Amino acid sequence: MEERFVVSEEKSDKKSIKTQIITDEKTGVQYLLVLNTLFGSTGITPLLNADGTPVIRRR
Repeated sequence: MEERFVVSEEKSDKKSIKTQIITDEKTGVQYLLVLNTLFGSTGITPLLNADGTPVIRRR
């Protein structure tokens, strides 16, 4: 079965913050996921262009 959401980029500050760009393979919409391992918190939001529309990865 094909994965719908894939991590296309990942960065870490080597302490407690990890960020990932996640792409929805069905729609192409990209999301920013931020993980804070020190406090156990997580946030996710769609990436937006300057005009407020979602960033869509072109294939």
